[in-house]
Amino acid sequence: MNARLALLNAVPPGLPESDVFRLALQHAAGELCALGGLVHLCGPTSALCLATTVGLPPDIPRSWEVIDQDSRLAPARALRRRGAVWMPLPPAGPAPEAGEAAETPWSGAGTGLAVLPVSPEDRIMGTLTVLTGGRGEPAPHEWDFLRAVVAWTEERLVQAPKPTAPEPAEPDDARRRQSVPDLRIGWWDWNLQTGELIWDAAVMEYYGTKPGAYAGKIQDWMQVVHPDDLAPTLAEAQRAIREHSVYAAMYRVRRPDGTYAWSRARGKPTYDDRGVPLRMVGVRWESGESPSTRDALSRALRHMSDGFLTVDADWRVTFANLEAERTLGCSEQNLFGRVLWDLPAARQIPDLEHRCRRADAEETPASFDVHMPDTGRRYQLRLVPGPVGRAVYLTDVTEKRRMQEERQVAARAASERAAQITELTAALAKATTSADVVDAVAWRVLPLFAAAGLLVQVTEGDRLHNVGAVGYPHDYLGDIDGRLRGPGEPAWDTITSGTPLFLSSADEYTAYAPERARLGTRTGMRSWAFLPLTASGRTFGVCVVAFDRPRRFTEEERTLLTTIRALVAQALERARLYDAEHTRSRELQRSLLPRDLPELPACTAAACYLPARQGMDVGGDWYDVIPLSSGRVALVVGDVMGHGLPEAATMGRLRTAVHTLADLEQPPDEIMGHLNDIVGGMGEDSYVTCLYALYDSTTQVCSVARAGHPPPALMYPDGTVHFPEPTPDPPLGAAKPPFQTVELTVPDGTLLVLYTDGLIESANREADEGMSELARLLRTAHEEGVDADLEAVCDALTAGLLSGEHQAADDAAILVARLHALGHDRMASWPLPEDPKAAGQARRHVREQLSAWGLDDLTPTTELLASELVGNVVRHAKGPVRLRLLHDAGLICEVFDGSLTMPRIRHAAETDEGGRGLQLITELSQRWGARYTPRGKCIWTEQPLLGPNGRPGRPPQAQDLLFLNAEDFAADLDALSHENHE
Repeated sequence: MNARLALLNAVPPGLPESDVFRLALQHAAGELCALGGLVHLCGPTSALCLATTVGLPPDIPRSWEVIDQDSRLAPARALRRRGAVWMPLPPAGPAPEAGEAAETPWSGAGTGLAVLPVSPEDRIMGTLTVLTGGRGEPAPHEWDFLRAVVAWTEERLVQAPKPTAPEPAEPDDARRRQSVPDLRIGWWDWNLQTGELIWDAAVMEYYGTKPGAYAGKIQDWMQVVHPDDLAPTLAEAQRAIREHSVYAAMYRVRRPDGTYAWSRARGKPTYDDRGVPLRMVGVRWESGESPSTRDALSRALRHMSDGFLTVDADWRVTFANLEAERTLGCSEQNLFGRVLWDLPAARQIPDLEHRCRRADAEETPASFDVHMPDTGRRYQLRLVPGPVGRAVYLTDVTEKRRMQEERQVAARAASERAAQITELTAALAKATTSADVVDAVAWRVLPLFAAAGLLVQVTEGDRLHNVGAVGYPHDYLGDIDGRLRGPGEPAWDTITSGTPLFLSSADEYTAYAPERARLGTRTGMRSWAFLPLTASGRTFGVCVVAFDRPRRFTEEERTLLTTIRALVAQALERARLYDAEHTRSRELQRSLLPRDLPELPACTAAACYLPARQGMDVGGDWYDVIPLSSGRVALVVGDVMGHGLPEAATMGRLRTAVHTLADLEQPPDEIMGHLNDIVGGMGEDSYVTCLYALYDSTTQVCSVARAGHPPPALMYPDGTVHFPEPTPDPPLGAAKPPFQTVELTVPDGTLLVLYTDGLIESANREADEGMSELARLLRTAHEEGVDADLEAVCDALTAGLLSGEHQAADDAAILVARLHALGHDRMASWPLPEDPKAAGQARRHVREQLSAWGLDDLTPTTELLASELVGNVVRHAKGPVRLRLLHDAGLICEVFDGSLTMPRIRHAAETDEGGRGLQLITELSQRWGARYTPRGKCIWTEQPLLGPNGRPGRPPQAQDLLFLNAEDFAADLDALSHENHE
């Protein structure tokens, strides 16, 4: 909106008419850079009377004081057209003849008259004329401005106060007698055709007009009438002429001493035979009484800035002032006698009648707010009870309520900001990792400022590396991560200077960093706050708060952001130290876990390890798959109580100990006993849970021992899930051997799932619930065919058990193994006698079985190994003796006996005739060993099925060994040292 129009619209209603005209002329002339302006009012008959001038010397408009409405003058033409008139002014010409009005009040090249009619409430009242400068006719937008000024003038004229004549009190006889001698009465004669005005001496004396200065024109009278009373008095004269009635008016006139006094006039117009008005003759007298208190009160109420109504006992309107008329959209005549809530504007106010009656019933002043839907304004309606009715005040409180709401909103915003800063401080205090810090800032700072993006970067040499971001695309983050330091880059400049940098728009960014502008603005961000991160006197990074629209940062916002960046810097510095230590701990922990699980015929396995949620230190969970002899495999899972580097180190020690004990091929209960001793020796605060499962693919028996650990889950090939429930032993370090071992016969293809308690337990879930959910997930995986992929099974279990509210507060390790049985067609076993013939029978069994398996190339070596082992047993051990061959990934030859004495290699001297049997076995086999059995022991050898060239073969020395003298070979067996424990 035009600034002048805005200023005019700020003028409150009720301004006197003279002030309305003066303001309108001043702003119209000012906007058009005009010389001045005039306002004419319609007088009696066809006269236009000059009412107000602005910017013009008194002599210039004198010829236009009275204008005939039928003349060619610009104001008369505008009045007849009821529209705008432009009249360029010619150069100065001859003066008009006496009695004629000049066509222009001023002559000059380039000047002109811009005239618009003034018609409040569609009633022609007069004209507004602007005498322009040398710029010629107003431009279209200037005409629009003039029309807007006229519209404002018309609106304010309707709201202007009307002169109120005082109602004299009825005087007593003394006052009446006293007032007669003081009453000065004069007569006047007004020629309605020529505008000539004749005053008698009494009138001229009262007005203080000297005969020599009296021009005898209506302008003489207009000059002494109060400006506020001129228009309504002329209007009253027009009414009397139009209606052929008596003219009666009361108005204020200026006295010679400059004061104003009330004057009364009364006259009667005369007409010719055709009804054309000719003259108006009347009298004037001074009102000897000042307006009464009642009149003053009435005038004050009529023109007060608040709406004011009075209603009777039936709630019918008996009085309404101008502001009430404007608010309710009805004139005073349309309001009188109508019930308050039946008015069109009042009907839009919900429940108005009930609220008014309830307030009236209390018989005390009451107030409440009402909303006018059509205007959107809010008013305070105040009811004041009286003896015969009620007074109703309507105060426009729209702006007041808006300011109150704004203050409330500002107060709430300040309170919310304070609360959010408090929450941010608490969240940053709890933040452990850099990611926690970024999340805390994103969740609490971005909503606080309605920001769209957050980027946190730290320096590493001359490069900036991303710590975390929200609201930025991944490709952009990839482009800026590790970017070298460049000149004129906002982030680096902020870090170098250590002071915040605020860029309010993309244009500011481009002006600041032209070379970086395209990269910085391609994300859709349009304003930025670059905040340096400084801790311990060192600036190590930058926090960028970005907005998707241009934004001017207030001083309060800048101060708040500066405060926030200090909190973020301290928290991030602390988190970075934790991140570094945490990373080292994770790397140590992962280095202690198996890199890859072995591929074994007895089982295929997959595993995963999930550290605890962010903010927790490293834990001591581990898993392992250990291949053993003769198609057996050990599966282990354990959990060291607590988190930290000591727990991770303990886990590494125990994993090594389990490997060592498993290689000795001890049974599960003895291994658990040794582990219990190890943990017990670490201190009273060390507790470990562990589950050790030994699976024999030849017997399909799985032996399980556990110490304080959750039971394994077995899913059979038909999808049935079973949790074996042996009596659990206490955790390692608190248990007392012996440990209980449970032997389970499992079908081929059974799925064995080992896990730590972090998988099934959480703050919101008990272990039993977690095990039930684990069983359900396994059945679902079987039904959907997912169990064929063991990695997919691990993913399904972690996704189902460690998501949402059940995110683990502890580490979780999962080991999933599918157990495979060694087929009967790949096993062969024979009992042997306890005599020297046993070696020969063993060789014969070997030849026949290897021929049946198609392993003829391994026959010589295997015969020699079997002969050596059986001969040694026959000579130094005791029965029963049994030979077994296993066709697995390799060829395994086993000899069982009833002795508990284990063989050991010894170094024979060159002169010794025996003692070289085990050395021979070492050379002929890939590996060999011995293990205890329930009835004695078993000595076994293993040979690869494929030679170094990928074809079936034997060790290179085997060909020579085949031609050894049998007696010498038998003598070598004497070197085996046995002790008989019969």
